[in-house]
Amino acid sequence: MEFFKYKNKLQPERGRLLISEPFLADPNFERTVVLLCEHNEEGSFGFVVNKPSLLKIGEVMDVIGSIDERVFVGGPVQQDTLHFLHRNTNLDKAVKIREEIFWGGDFESLIASIDTSEIKSSDVRFYLGYSGWSSGQLESELQEDSWIVCDYVTDDLLFDTEPTLMWKKALDSMGGRFSVYANYPTDPRLN
Repeated sequence: MEFFKYKNKLQPERGRLLISEPFLADPNFERTVVLLCEHNEEGSFGFVVNKPSLLKIGEVMDVIGSIDERVFVGGPVQQDTLHFLHRNTNLDKAVKIREEIFWGGDFESLIASIDTSEIKSSDVRFYLGYSGWSSGQLESELQEDSWIVCDYVTDDLLFDTEPTLMWKKALDSMGGRFSVYANYPTDPRLN
């Protein structure tokens, strides 16, 4: 859509969000927010953070114990793999994505910490699959204005915001024309 063209000055990098433009036609990424966990010359990797599935973690794995959290669809790649983001800085082997936001770590320690209430299960989000881009692919999609890069990333946004509101909240945080985009109807014919 020609009227939607804009130049976003932020470049993708670990810890930033990719927000799908309002009329992105790909059903895997319609009105999604992706947290980038890695971005380099080899490609990009992250999780769709606002697309809950119908499954609870106990329906995906037996080892979960007392956790009854919903599982999210992290993206269309390898949906038979389970990943997690969390707010705990003390989990061994966790990768810091941004202040107060971590990816992965020792899974058995995570489960034990939740069972002993050292970690609240609401401070963990589980994802089936992930979103991935090969070398140059994301840059090409950015040139096509498929994505808006956003630096408004907080643990509150990822863990405390209702998933259906994340897309709008992230765009609103950018102000200006992005706040206008946040209010675009899903179907422009309804405008």
